[in-house]
Amino acid sequence: MNDQIFTGCIPALMTPCNADRQPDFDALVAKGRELIETGMSGVVYCGSMGDWPLLSEAQRQEGVERLVKAGIPTIVGTGAVNSKEAISHADHAARVGAQGLMVIPRVLSRGTSVAAQKAHFSAILQAAPDLPAVIYNSPYYGFATRADLFFALRDQHPNLIGFKEFGGADDLRYAAENITSQDDKVTLMVGVDTTVFHGFVNCGATGAITGIGNALPREVLHLVSLSKKAAQGDVEARRQAKELEDALSVLSSFDEGADLVLYYKHLMVLNGDTEYALHFNETDQLSDVQRHYVEAQYDLFRRWYAEWCESLSN
Repeated sequence: MNDQIFTGCIPALMTPCNADRQPDFDALVAKGRELIETGMSGVVYCGSMGDWPLLSEAQRQEGVERLVKAGIPTIVGTGAVNSKEAISHADHAARVGAQGLMVIPRVLSRGTSVAAQKAHFSAILQAAPDLPAVIYNSPYYGFATRADLFFALRDQHPNLIGFKEFGGADDLRYAAENITSQDDKVTLMVGVDTTVFHGFVNCGATGAITGIGNALPREVLHLVSLSKKAAQGDVEARRQAKELEDALSVLSSFDEGADLVLYYKHLMVLNGDTEYALHFNETDQLSDVQRHYVEAQYDLFRRWYAEWCESLSN
């Protein structure tokens, strides 16, 4: 079992779609390969960024299999309304050779029950016992995994090797204090783009799963690199990391909202990736006001980043 997949910087891939609003798996694989070649250590598919609730079980698994066959290190999201489907995704991931699992809580039915969530998590982990897995903690799923549940699961399932925290700065701090500090073999992944510096420097994170990194991969890799150096006490890297994260803050904040996929697909289109122009639901689109705002912020960041990098080299 290779738990090194949960290190470095990992984009959560979005699912491009064709004119019929069906998944464009050729474009998905091409983008995954491009991001790996840019320096990403792996990809996640299919999490919230991949629109898992809008895809069929077969579509999700086809995307996973295509990525794996292309040689792209792939972590598979197990989000599902029922445990049987989540188990199916975990089993499929193991059979086709994926590198890891991102275990998402049970939603809707008994979603706030600790006993139900423990059974859900256990079933997924048991379905792929040789795949390293992290639990995805997010307030948007309506359930917070705390230390007692995490370690009860880890005692039964050695493949549970980490925690991906999407809840924000306070939740990252909780995970660092109460989960990863109990066992130095447990890894912590930053799960929201607004807390990269805090996660690496203050919480001992070993990796980051990114949304904005789909559109700005080199810039996010730069931020992660600086944050890692800052975590080792590098004074200049700390200053630069905070400057870069501050400049990225508006674009990163879209990762926290319900329209994150709409925003980040639009940034991909601005980059020239026209295969991200459409969404699976025709009514899922940014308003004119939203487009104007994100375009202005994107232009501002890119101009700032170019000048900032130039100033660092002088």
